[in-house]
Amino acid sequence: MTLMGNIGMPEVILIVLILIVIFGSKKISDVAKNAGQAGKELKKIKKEYSKATQEVEKIKMGGGVI
Repeated sequence: MTLMGNIGMPEVILIVLILIVIFGSKKISDVAKNAGQAGKELKKIKKEYSKATQEVEKIKMGGGVI
């Protein structure tokens, strides 16, 4: 049995409501906004890393720099 195995939608809603009461809706929305920005930044980093990796592979194969 896993720790999170029996958590359903009612439990998630209850947890969210408790967090709103404890921290306030403004703080929760700030956290969500920051998480979204972090996600966008991670996608950007992943894309740049992938492009750099492809360029390195091309150089290794003798294709030169793009």
